[in-house]
Amino acid sequence: MKTAKDLIIPFAWPDRRPILLDRLFYVPPIYQHVPLSIPFFEKEQPLIIEYCSGNGQWIGERAKQNPQFNWLAVEKKFVRARTIWRKIHRENIPNLVVANAEGAEFNCFYAPQAKEVFINFPDPWPKLRHAKHRIIRAEFLNGLLSIVERGGRATCVTDDSGYAEEMVKEFSKCPQWKLLFNVHEWPDYGRSFFNDLWLRRGRIINYLSYERI
Repeated sequence: MKTAKDLIIPFAWPDRRPILLDRLFYVPPIYQHVPLSIPFFEKEQPLIIEYCSGNGQWIGERAKQNPQFNWLAVEKKFVRARTIWRKIHRENIPNLVVANAEGAEFNCFYAPQAKEVFINFPDPWPKLRHAKHRIIRAEFLNGLLSIVERGGRATCVTDDSGYAEEMVKEFSKCPQWKLLFNVHEWPDYGRSFFNDLWLRRGRIINYLSYERI
């Protein structure tokens, strides 16, 4: 069984580079990126990407339930990406890979074409002075247009009603995204740490789904 000690970044800081390590794609911080085509999966089939994957509970279950798709988890924090990597090996999920990368950088330089993307419970950065750190901004959404195929979807999930309203505003700045629905219930959506946490605390979950036209 894979443990945290089995995942070693095989170079010193001066020699850092993006590298695929046994189903974890590592993108070094503070790095001069260049576009790369990465062979994430051995089996060629439609791809679904999740951003803000946390500990990988949602995407892990989805990948096991839907082996006809490849699944790519994008998680900025290494400790969380490592948890997903261990889950991939512990539960033998061959159609799941994790990218330890910042979402916008990953989109610009490394992301392959995807059928659909999900952004689950992104940090709302509630203070106004921190709003620039939110992932759901027009720049990020425009970047997704080069990744998601026509007719594909982008779904955002948040428990923060203010952030949900902001998401609608940011999507409206990108006319190639068409709103399909904005609802508070999606019974078979799947479970995650934050979904379970906020439901226990009585929060309303917002599901926003858009189509790439």
